[in-house]
Amino acid sequence: MGYYPGRCLLARRLREIGKSQQWLSDVTGISKSQISDYVTNRRIMSLSTAMTISKAVKCSMDDLYEFVRE
Repeated sequence: MGYYPGRCLLARRLREIGKSQQWLSDVTGISKSQISDYVTNRRIMSLSTAMTISKAVKCSMDDLYEFVRE
């Protein structure tokens, strides 16, 4: 039994805290285009990126994706 990341929930998290992708880029140093790639599911975050983003938006790493069971 395993899990893999499904839909990215980052856009929802940003809306909940009233912040933009540009703000997240500014506070994390991650490019806005890379953040956009996560939001649109063109790219999946590495563990270190997910940790960085989760700290910035004050949520758990588990809250950044819908996880799908294999």
